[in-house]
Amino acid sequence: MKKYTYLLCSVLFALRVSAMGSMPMTHEEATKHAIKIYGLPTKPELKGFFSDAGVDYPPKQLALLAFKKEQKLELWAQKSTHNWEHIHTYPFTAYSGHLGPKLKERDKQIPEGIYKLVGFNPNSSMHLSMRVNYPNQYDRHKAKHDGRKKLGGDIYLHGSDQSVGCLAIGDDAISQLFMLAHEVGLKNIQLIIAPNDLRKEVAQTELKNQPKWVPDLYRKINHALRAFT
Repeated sequence: MKKYTYLLCSVLFALRVSAMGSMPMTHEEATKHAIKIYGLPTKPELKGFFSDAGVDYPPKQLALLAFKKEQKLELWAQKSTHNWEHIHTYPFTAYSGHLGPKLKERDKQIPEGIYKLVGFNPNSSMHLSMRVNYPNQYDRHKAKHDGRKKLGGDIYLHGSDQSVGCLAIGDDAISQLFMLAHEVGLKNIQLIIAPNDLRKEVAQTELKNQPKWVPDLYRKINHALRAFT
């Protein structure tokens, strides 16, 4: 049923864009239209997740924890007490690469590290998407140390069921998170991408094929994850 609902929503969204004629929507207008068409139908379910967790909606701060081995994305929100509460878990709908950080363009690796979401794409070929700030300062610093220059980019959290280095979580999930992120504000969201859930076990990456600095990266990720227990 959801598949047909989103198909109808896609048609309605296209009709809205077409109706603009010679007055194309701005990026912000397109983002708000996408939220209205795709996000709002998911809001009752999303608010239910927050209610069950005892967290007011919308929260002031969000965290997204992505675990590559487990192929899941956890949504956490900060309560007024500054404690973090688990809200919901979204499974990946596609996966590419292997455990270990992204080192170069076209390696199909999902990055690993502590990131931010820095932009909305309401016109994504993957339903909806939000851009990840890979390569971040840490990535660039280590690349300079290693002598690597072509790091790649265009990493997104998106819908659909395909991945060539991005975080794919399906259309339903991205519709919810796209709307939620717009309400909360991208600057108030942190994204942690780990090789596996370091709260439960040591890193499962085969380190012999990785740069010598990868254990340091995992220590930083592990430290960042300590708030989410």
